[in-house]
Amino acid sequence: MSLVITTYVPEGIVMASDSRQSITIERKTPDGKQVPKVDTVNSDNVYKTYLLSRKDKSGKPIFEVGVQSFGQDLLGGISTASYIKRFSEERLTDEDDVTKIPEKLVKFFRELFPTADTGFHIAGYKREEKISVPYVYHCHIAKNIIEQRNTNPYPQYSATWSGQIDVLAGVLQPSLMQGPEGKPVTMQKPPIIWAAMTLQDAIDFSIYAIRTTIDTIRFQARPKNVGGPIDVLVITPDGARWIQRKELKGEK
Repeated sequence: MSLVITTYVPEGIVMASDSRQSITIERKTPDGKQVPKVDTVNSDNVYKTYLLSRKDKSGKPIFEVGVQSFGQDLLGGISTASYIKRFSEERLTDEDDVTKIPEKLVKFFRELFPTADTGFHIAGYKREEKISVPYVYHCHIAKNIIEQRNTNPYPQYSATWSGQIDVLAGVLQPSLMQGPEGKPVTMQKPPIIWAAMTLQDAIDFSIYAIRTTIDTIRFQARPKNVGGPIDVLVITPDGARWIQRKELKGEK
C-alpha cells in the first residue's frame, strides 16, 4: 500500500508520496498446510513520485509532467518505478504533453498487467494560447480509468489522495456521530480554502498529510504500510523541481 497526494492551488501543483513497500508472504507448514499470511515491510526506499520530461536541443523543457504510483507496486516481481522508466524511454516523444500521457501510460501498463491493482496521479501544465493550463488526472490500470480531477468548475483547486486514505479522510472529511436521540448525524469538518492557499502552504499540507498518516498508523494495531522518507515534487508554469527527494548514500 502507499499514500500519494496531489495538491493543486493557483500558484502550482504539489505531489508528495511515502517510500514504503509492503509485501504479503504466504506460508505453508512442512506438510503443506496453509498458515496465516504475514504482512511485512520490504523496503522504505521505493520511489512513487516521478518526473517525466523532454527537452529541446537548446535544453528548454518541452514538457514536465509529474506521475505518482499507488496500490500494487511489484508487477511481475519488479517495482513500478522500473516500468515508469521503461515507459519514458520507449513510449514518450517530443509531441507528448500532460493531456496525452495518461492514456499512453494506462495503455502501456494494461498491455503488460491488465488486472494490476495499481493507480496513478498524473499532473502538469499545458500551454494553450498564452495561458499555462493545469491538468490533474487520476488513473487506474485494472479499472481502466482516466479521469481529470481539476474540473467542475474550472479551474478547481483542491487535493486528491490515493492509497491508504482512511487516516486523512478521518481528519478532513465529514464523519458520523451519535445524535441526541441516538441516531447518527453527519459532523461537518471546517473547510480548507484551497483557492487561497499559497504554494508553500500546499507543500506543508502535502507533507502533513503523509506524515500524519505515518505517525497515526505507527501507534495503531494494523499493518505499517505507509512510511519511509517523504518525496515532494512541485510543478508550476515556470517548471518543475524537487523540494525534497531521497538520494542514494553509503555509510555515514
